[in-house]
Amino acid sequence: MLNPTITMANCAFLQLTLPIFTLVLILSSNFIQTHSQQFSRRLSKTEMGLKAQKLSHLHFYFHDIVSGRQPTAVRVAEAAVTNSSATGFGLVVMIDDPLTLGPNMSSKIVGRAQGIYGSADLSKLGLLMVLNFAFTEGKFNGSTLSVLGRNAVFSAVRELPIVGGSGVFRFAKGYAEARTHELNFKTGDAVVEYNVYVFHY
Repeated sequence: MLNPTITMANCAFLQLTLPIFTLVLILSSNFIQTHSQQFSRRLSKTEMGLKAQKLSHLHFYFHDIVSGRQPTAVRVAEAAVTNSSATGFGLVVMIDDPLTLGPNMSSKIVGRAQGIYGSADLSKLGLLMVLNFAFTEGKFNGSTLSVLGRNAVFSAVRELPIVGGSGVFRFAKGYAEARTHELNFKTGDAVVEYNVYVFHY
């Protein structure tokens, strides 16, 4: 037969320790979840292997070829009003344009401009540019710069933001200056000179 004093002592012990044990279990569970599923944390530049920030200047020519048998810029969408609009509003073009050292297509290719541009202005020709400069030459081979901005095509100089990059250009920020070098009004083909100024590590 069980001793009632021992049974009561066991019950009292359980009543005292069970809440403490439960609290410890909940706190340790929260601690583990906090450290294993953390949404964000602060990092130092050295943890990411980042060195001193540099400013680089890149210069190249962008060839937007819409005519001929092998265009590098192709219309992929348009709005109901595009063909009747003075600015081609709603037109969307996908590009894989060569980037060269000099203004001629025979010049050395240093990369590609890949992305889209669209006519985004009802009153004057203004393009929304969303593209990557994907470099294929020298120390920037395999690296990209991302451009997102407005291109007022008929302005002498246009400034487009560099919003990021990859490879050598991780954490990049800066801007690109675009100047039309040549525009063929008959074919629509264009050569644009770019000077890109970018901070990176």
